[in-house]
Amino acid sequence: MLVQNRSYVCIDLKSFFASVECRERGLDPLTTNLVVADPERTEKTICLAVSPAMRALGVPGRCRVFEIPKGIEYIMATPRMQLYIDYAADIYSIYLKYISKEDIHVYSIDEVFMDVTDYLSMYQMSSRELGIAIMQDIFKSTGITATCGIGTNMYLAKVALDITAKHSADHIGELDEESYRKTLWRHQPLTDFWRVGPGIARRLMSMGITTMEGIARADEDAMYHMFGIDAELLIDHAWGKEPVTMADIKAYKPKTSSIGGGQVLGCDSDFEGGKLLVKEMADLLCLELVDKGLVTDSITLHVSYNKRYDRKSAHGTTTMTLTTSSARQIMSYTEKLYERIVDRRTPIHRIYLTFNNVVDETYQQYDLFVDPAELEKEHRLQKAMLDIKEKFGKNAILKGMNLEKGATTMERNLQIGGHKSGE
Repeated sequence: MLVQNRSYVCIDLKSFFASVECRERGLDPLTTNLVVADPERTEKTICLAVSPAMRALGVPGRCRVFEIPKGIEYIMATPRMQLYIDYAADIYSIYLKYISKEDIHVYSIDEVFMDVTDYLSMYQMSSRELGIAIMQDIFKSTGITATCGIGTNMYLAKVALDITAKHSADHIGELDEESYRKTLWRHQPLTDFWRVGPGIARRLMSMGITTMEGIARADEDAMYHMFGIDAELLIDHAWGKEPVTMADIKAYKPKTSSIGGGQVLGCDSDFEGGKLLVKEMADLLCLELVDKGLVTDSITLHVSYNKRYDRKSAHGTTTMTLTTSSARQIMSYTEKLYERIVDRRTPIHRIYLTFNNVVDETYQQYDLFVDPAELEKEHRLQKAMLDIKEKFGKNAILKGMNLEKGATTMERNLQIGGHKSGE
């Protein structure tokens, strides 16, 4: 049931990574041209962030390095992911000075939703005044500029942040259902709105729809025919409605869990090189299972080839006869899956590996072909490896395959989210 008369605040840290790098250099991000990108990669690498000064010059936030106009002089800052995480943790502690964690949803490293409804009377503040207080605290404590969206539901708070706040001198936007329909119903392009990507916009265009008002006025049967159950979300959002509350988010528990990882290769790999990388990835994910006390019985592998060869990606899933965290068993299944689905002649560019149906290790199951005692011995060894890595660093103990030509584990152990940690 839709809860009325609530107040949500959505706060975003403006060009977060770039602002942190400017702050660390004693520079003003509003006047400094800076991009966060790895200079050791090619010009095709994506900029993780550009400073507000660069945005003011028309440089998009997630452009590739070669797309930056040649006439613009700028600083290129190597990503330091651990530094950004530390800043984000400090800023989260600022949120907690004002709002309980039960009323905060961390949407990304630089963006949060907060249900401030029950705090306004306590602080004797309006939503705007509370948002300003938090933004000023962030700037005073860290030097990072924040923007703020305020709405009567989370969707409106997000839209107020993404669209309205950009055109406000105080970096704050505020919407309710009435003002949303009055000011943004005919706003274009549709991709400015939360959860409307280019694909959805193209399909709406094929129906002659280019605005939120167009969605709201559209024939519902036609919308459901085009988008299925997702039409319900589009129609709700077109009217400025959002039935999901903070309580719903906090109460949500997924029916199934998985863990996974991927890597985009700096240079394409051949079949045998790709197999080595997949085995390394499986080994690291097995250690993650052990560390979290989890087991799995299913593996999914997705391999993309170099685009020049115009070949469909390889994709497949295998189900094991046991539920385990054993690297020996899982790597064997993974290697067989790789050999079954991957083309031997086409260069590999991306690899994604996922362990499905992840459950607590109390649900571990054996089959008739493995020795439980051997699995337990391996489990103890994996635990010991984790202890050593915790004390002395992730590269303190390695396997022989990690030292082979083309292996990437040592390099990836120094990264966070595929980028340099800066440590």
